[in-house]
Amino acid sequence: MSAAAGDATSVMMVAAEASSALFAQRLLEHWKKEGRDIAAFGVGTREMESLGFERLGKSEEMAIVGAAEIISHYGLLKGVFDRLVEEAARRRPKVVIVMDYPEFNLMLAKKLHALGLKVVYYISPQVWAWRKGRVKTIKKYCENVFLLFPFEVSFYEKHGVQNQFIGHPLLDELDPQLEDEHWRHLRRNQCGIRDEERVLGLMPGSRRLEIKNLFPRQLEAAKILCREHADLRVLILVAPTVEKEELLPYLEDVRFPYILMKDEPFRMIALTDFMLATSGTATLMVGMLKKPMVIMYRVAWLTAIIGRIIIPGLFGLPNLVLGRKVVPELFQWDCTPGKIAAAMDAFLKNPALADQARRELGEIVPQLGDRGATKRVAESLRKYLDS
Repeated sequence: MSAAAGDATSVMMVAAEASSALFAQRLLEHWKKEGRDIAAFGVGTREMESLGFERLGKSEEMAIVGAAEIISHYGLLKGVFDRLVEEAARRRPKVVIVMDYPEFNLMLAKKLHALGLKVVYYISPQVWAWRKGRVKTIKKYCENVFLLFPFEVSFYEKHGVQNQFIGHPLLDELDPQLEDEHWRHLRRNQCGIRDEERVLGLMPGSRRLEIKNLFPRQLEAAKILCREHADLRVLILVAPTVEKEELLPYLEDVRFPYILMKDEPFRMIALTDFMLATSGTATLMVGMLKKPMVIMYRVAWLTAIIGRIIIPGLFGLPNLVLGRKVVPELFQWDCTPGKIAAAMDAFLKNPALADQARRELGEIVPQLGDRGATKRVAESLRKYLDS
């Protein structure tokens, strides 16, 4: 699937974040399995590159959040943006697939639409939650929007945007083995976790600023909880686009026992009993495996003030999917170690409360449609690839 292949079908993909990149990778794997000769290029991960994808931008460098961080990375982002436009004009891809990352991708869609290229949006940005006016830009410059959540459909139809509900690609990542108690018991033992221990997972996020803002607070909260609960073991989950070594400086003064692990996210989540999680797609994965969690979100103060005005309600994906607050959310000023520890302590001290959260989180998977999202996307893209 090399971009240099002579008669290959040219496709541009822009997957700048960990979750988007996983779904882009699955699409590349699907095409490879089908025997399609695809010359794919754009923004992606090393895993995509190993499938023949040509990286003009690297997901691990572009996964940023908040106005302040965007400004500080302006040179990098503009360089990638300009190169994408230049290469799109030269290669004339059959279709451009943009994924989430709206500030960047909507500007890109406008440029590429002006070049006469077909742009589709896979993984819609959360325009239904905030800055709803962006749906007009999507309608103007995108041929189709692939939707992961059923509640998105009515919003896009109301605004006259061509859309297709494909179900959530995470359903295809959800191996039934992950909920098998025998497998889980053996795997926990292999990691040195004793039978009597309860495992608290820490998910510091996949973006550098998220890690800087939240990981120290998660560690402080874990320290408080470990003092209160002698049976608690801490498992630190390293995101796909982060290297273990990047987290080590934060762990130099940690005195409680912990395990630092990098594996497939679902496989790591399955080993935990409870989770402290940075807001994002990872929280949906935690919810799909029915783990009681505390969701947190913390950005630059100006971004937070503007964001809270625009999104006064829920922000955690599990709560948004279920339409109610099932697990605690701590936003900005509430993201203190004490408040994080207190919210989790409620689950640790009250088994009935934890069980209720597990039951309610069990409603998430049926809400996400059917397996086979990648296949449905590939079938919808066929008309562009074969034109």
